[in-house]
Amino acid sequence: MYIKILGTGCPKCKKLEERTKKVAQDLGIEAEISKVDDITDIMNYGIRRTPGLVINDKVVFSGRIATEKEIAQFIQAEK
Repeated sequence: MYIKILGTGCPKCKKLEERTKKVAQDLGIEAEISKVDDITDIMNYGIRRTPGLVINDKVVFSGRIATEKEIAQFIQAEK
């Protein structure tokens, strides 16, 4: 599973990255988690507001920090 956090480095983006790593670990999911901070690359995903969460090249949400429960649901839906 490939998970990307879209964001330029703001506190919300960092918080989403922390939560996503924690949830993946708690679920025992083997995932490659990376951060995309280049604005051009972020725009290519078609989101208007960061942070954004991409799982297996599919944008699952953007514009706010998801709860751990929401992140777990997104990850499980993409397994």
